[in-house]
This record gives sequence, C-alpha cells and structure tokens, in this order.
Amino acid sequence: MCKGLAALPATCLKSAKDIKHKIGFLLQKAEPVQEQKTSKDKEKPAAEKSSAPIDTEKWKSSFSNLINHDVGRSAFTAFLKSEFSQENIEFWVACEDFKKTPVPQMQTKAKQIFNQYVEVESPNEVNLDSATREETRRNLEKSVVTCFDEAQSKIFTLMEKDSYRRFLKSKLFLDLSRQHTDEKHCSLEGKGIFTEFSQCLLSY
Repeated sequence: MCKGLAALPATCLKSAKDIKHKIGFLLQKAEPVQEQKTSKDKEKPAAEKSSAPIDTEKWKSSFSNLINHDVGRSAFTAFLKSEFSQENIEFWVACEDFKKTPVPQMQTKAKQIFNQYVEVESPNEVNLDSATREETRRNLEKSVVTCFDEAQSKIFTLMEKDSYRRFLKSKLFLDLSRQHTDEKHCSLEGKGIFTEFSQCLLSY
C-alpha cells in the first residue's frame, strides 16, 4: 500500500514528478489538435492527427507506431527508465536526429554518437554484436547519413522483441490506455520502490 509521498526517497519522487510532468505536457499539447478543426486540418499528415493520447490501439498494432508517436515514445522511454535500459531508445532517437544533420557537421556528430552509445564500455553502451559494432566503426570514415542504419536496426529489433512486449503488459501502458476516462492515472511498471511510488502517483 502507498505510505505517502513523504516515505519516498527524494530522487525517486523527483523522477516520478518529472515523468508525470513530461507525459502530462505532451497529452495537453495534443488535445488542441482535436478542438481546432479548420480547413488546414485536412492537409495535416496522418501521423500528426494520430497524436491523440487515447490512440493506444495503434501503439499495440506495431512498435513503429509507438516510437514514432510523441506521447507513445515518451511513455515507452519512461518504461525503459524503470528497467534501467533507456540507452536503447536514446540511441535510436540520436540516430534519427543524425539523419537530419547538415553534411558539414555529420562527421563530428557521428563520432559523438559512436563514443556515447556504440564503443565498447561507452557511457551508454547499447547491446550490439561485434560485427555490427565494427561495421559502424568503419562507417565513421565516411560519416554518411546511413552510417548508423545497421546498428539502429539491430537496436530497434531488440526493443521490439523484448522491452516492447513487456511495455504492452505494464501498468503504465494500461493506465495510459484509460487516460481518456481518468486523467489522474499515471504509473510505472517495476519492482520495489517503483511499485510503491506508482501507487502514490495515482493520488498525487
């Protein structure tokens, strides 16, 4: 049972508030899309229109739908943080951002991403096989837009087959699925302290 916010460590409480605030902000940001129905709405791409927070059925239909959706990706990131494996989604996002990098800056940014996520014993090392790691290292010599494609694909598949399946069964996902009927629901799946402060968040 929840013992109250005072019983929680300050770091966990701060983390919980940060996650709740971020998801809440994205949910609030998405609502005006439904309210402001103008002629321009017809011209908006389907991806933008699907930003409604209650559209979790699409998140269930494919992992791609989940991580390409702002709210979905934030929720999945929060879940990965509860499992201490957020480096995977951070690497995937970094690769997506890299593809938009101006050519003159690509080499510098490619080295930063490699040293942060790909290099052995790097600060946020992702789980890659040695062959993919070495291929990515060779790609740094050219630093073209596709240099992280293979590594990114491997991490995408890893998340899809592992973390994504657990996310769909997590309390966080189930709460977000009910978000349109009860906006107070916000929790994290996990063990120990995560279980306790997820209950506290429901009444925070």
